[in-house]
Amino acid sequence: MTKGFDCSTPLTAQTAAAFVKDGYSFVARYLVPSGYKALTKSEAQRISQAGLEIVSVFETTASRALGGRNAGLADGATAVQVAHQLGQPAGSCIYFAVDFDATSAQMATVVAYIRAASEATPEYTTGVYGSYAVMEAVKKAGACSRFWQTYAWSGGKKSTFINIYQYLNDVSENGIQIDHDESYGSEGWWNTLPPVTYPLSTHDANVIIPFLSAGYEATTSLPARAEFNRLANELRKASGQPQQ
Repeated sequence: MTKGFDCSTPLTAQTAAAFVKDGYSFVARYLVPSGYKALTKSEAQRISQAGLEIVSVFETTASRALGGRNAGLADGATAVQVAHQLGQPAGSCIYFAVDFDATSAQMATVVAYIRAASEATPEYTTGVYGSYAVMEAVKKAGACSRFWQTYAWSGGKKSTFINIYQYLNDVSENGIQIDHDESYGSEGWWNTLPPVTYPLSTHDANVIIPFLSAGYEATTSLPARAEFNRLANELRKASGQPQQ
């Protein structure tokens, strides 16, 4: 389980750092083209540099999903444009919000919206934010692959397959209003940092390390053993492996 939050307030470098210090690992922000709550490229860079991962959520109005398929296609296309502008990498996720208490009579329209948004965002994974009923209906329909449930309108029920869970709303922390979330893996989050590269491949490191291990076993000298162990760990570090 990973600690996170979502908010409509843009984060400064200082605010993002404060949340990292408080143990948060991710923040959900709005992937929309304009408005006070819109994530910008410069904010995404500040968030990433502070050490937070970003969860993208598309929401213009709370009940936008009632626009059905046509709205989903339009919103998906817009979301992709904004994602490109922000530098959101392909393969990460865009969640589309169903931010109201959707009824059973409205669920087919909601599913059509999410399915169309998914069709319009082929280079990204697609997720849905909403109530327990929305999670269950969208999952059953196979309309997207990621799920972010809110406790609101859920009647105490929690889907078993969700990636993110919003469990508390309207909390004041570090000077802004946030909602509390926790995640369970495969969230589809992202950052703007360049990918980490290592000067030595894992394969090559693991070819050399057994020779150092043989030297370690062949000597009874404690200083020599310490040096063999140090060199093996330097190889692990250079290839991105945990030290031993």
